[in-house]
Amino acid sequence: MKRFNYKAKEKTTGKAVKGTIQAENEQIAGRLLVDQGYIPASVVEEGKDSILAKLKNRITNKDRIMFTRQLSTLIGAGLPLAASLRTVSDQTQNKGMKAIAEEILASVESGKTLYDSFAAYPDVFNGVYLALIRAGEMSGTLDLALKRLADQEEKDAAMMSKIKGALVYPAIILVVIIAVLAFMMIMVVPQVRDLYEDMGEELPGLTQFLVDLTDFFGNFWWLVLGVLGGIVGGVFYFVKKTTVGRRFADNFKIHVPIFGGLFRKLYVSRFARTAEMMLATGVPMLDSIKIAIGAVNNVVVETEYSKSLEIIKSGKPLSESLKDKNYMLPLVPQMASIGEESGKIDEMLGKAAQVYENELDEQINGISTMIEPILMVMMAGLIGIVVGGTLLPIYSLVNSVST
Repeated sequence: MKRFNYKAKEKTTGKAVKGTIQAENEQIAGRLLVDQGYIPASVVEEGKDSILAKLKNRITNKDRIMFTRQLSTLIGAGLPLAASLRTVSDQTQNKGMKAIAEEILASVESGKTLYDSFAAYPDVFNGVYLALIRAGEMSGTLDLALKRLADQEEKDAAMMSKIKGALVYPAIILVVIIAVLAFMMIMVVPQVRDLYEDMGEELPGLTQFLVDLTDFFGNFWWLVLGVLGGIVGGVFYFVKKTTVGRRFADNFKIHVPIFGGLFRKLYVSRFARTAEMMLATGVPMLDSIKIAIGAVNNVVVETEYSKSLEIIKSGKPLSESLKDKNYMLPLVPQMASIGEESGKIDEMLGKAAQVYENELDEQINGISTMIEPILMVMMAGLIGIVVGGTLLPIYSLVNSVST
């Protein structure tokens, strides 16, 4: 028998409880808790909840997409929900995802709805995911809802992968710049200093500055690393853990040169695509727009888009509520207006999202081309300073000796 740490809620009072339970595996432990009148939130084997284990069992977008796609296929093939969950659980390789699948299965078998079973894991399944699960469960189109989810998550993952890939080349160039500068400072500058000392000449101002800089980094490298580490850690905490920092970072994204326009199109396409999914699955208009706003994942843009909710509540159409909103590109309200007239608002929002997704593809492919000249100028300027402080003094010294 194994021991498991669990977190759960009492069915009758909703009170949160935690403790340990003995069972052969996570699934049996979950069923025992259900039999005892609890709703399990997490069941983890003792010794496996360390930081290393959490990192090892971290659930990625790929794991969630595969889980969703498999579940959609099995339900669409006519397999009962419990049998579908059991099959997916058996096929899942990631231990974290497998444990959650087993606990969802135990929850469903205990009589809970699929939505409530998924809602116990908000860190894994976001609001969009849960809303589509609920809509699909209520309308009897759960397989289609899951398929839409998998398709959308694949698109989002592919888009973010392209953005990251476009930054690889600039990152390589920056690494080369740093490597060249480090080589010049470590290998060349000290030799120029020794040469001048042997000749009894005074170092030029620029060369003396480079020598002092090299000595400082050589003697106080630990201080430099500590300061850089502190800055990086402070910025990370400020951005990730504080409301002001999150807002500052999100505002920076939509205004930064070159990338600002790209992020705006990304947020608009994400909003339109999520709204399309919600409306196509039967979610009411106000709830669909509220969920789509939450899917944007930028607090500045979300705050601006949220102004449309009050306009919708007043009875006005979606197209009017989205007009003249900051960071909302004009094609979305235009297509929404056409959709309202034709009765196909979800399709029109999907087409607007596709337009901006196509434009994003083109912009992402051209990012490296746009950034390359800037990086080349930076590289030339920095290397020029080092060369000016090393090679030119040598030529000057040689000329003075020959004279």
